Amino acid sequence: MKDYYYEGKREEKIMLLANRVALITGAAGGIGRGIAVKFASEGCDVVAADLKSDGANETLNLVKEQGRDGIALQVDITKSAQVQAMVEKAIEKFGKIDILVNSAGSLFNDADHTKKTIADIPEEDWDTMLNINLKGAFLCCKYVSPYMKEKRYGKIINFSSLGAIHPPTVAPHYNAAKAGIMALTLDSALELGPFGITVNSIMPGPIRTSFYDRIVSTLTEEGKEQRFAKLSDGIPMGRMGTPEDIAGPALFFASDLSQFVTGVNMLAAGGLPLTSRL
Repeated sequence: MKDYYYEGKREEKIMLLANRVALITGAAGGIGRGIAVKFASEGCDVVAADLKSDGANETLNLVKEQGRDGIALQVDITKSAQVQAMVEKAIEKFGKIDILVNSAGSLFNDADHTKKTIADIPEEDWDTMLNINLKGAFLCCKYVSPYMKEKRYGKIINFSSLGAIHPPTVAPHYNAAKAGIMALTLDSALELGPFGITVNSIMPGPIRTSFYDRIVSTLTEEGKEQRFAKLSDGIPMGRMGTPEDIAGPALFFASDLSQFVTGVNMLAAGGLPLTSRL
């Protein structure tokens, strides 16, 4: 534990998540990894879950570097049996799940990701996007919430998107799923509030992660930087976000700083959809 010094006095850092256990999906990289490391630095043990087992294990190593315990689990969040098994393994390891972070999601699948209009989206692509970005969060809430009810304590953090209310591009399957997350958050907050469980969601704007890798894959390095610069120019704060920018709001929702806050869909988008361009 890092010590802090003020006017010659040694004071221990207050850990906002001391003795808590968080189950984080989509933990192999990007926002999920950023949240896992931030939570560990605040005293939290972490279950790092992802379809990509190698990435989940890398995140687990980062958690352990913070002095916390954890496990890495491979899971397809669209499969009920796998989600149930993931939750059971987390309970077997730690005896509880205090925090659930549903950060797993994707804009792409194996199909041609340039097909975005309603007329062009194959029905199976629609189903895939809804399964990954909405059904997965539902399944995690379904299997985690009974354990939280038993403890009469819990923090559920879902991930919507700026696209749910202000689409930056035409992607109706993805944006519809993220709008569904907003409704799931509100409904779950109403149901679970009497059990001491808060449910909130974060709506990120443009965050520079591997999410953009396929979008810019055909560009040169110079072209990629130009693309990101153009994106930044449209953001009131003048830059794209980072996983750390999202880990802060997640920490607020996960800690007792937000013990009377539930049913909130929080924008974390550098000022979007506001515009500073007159």
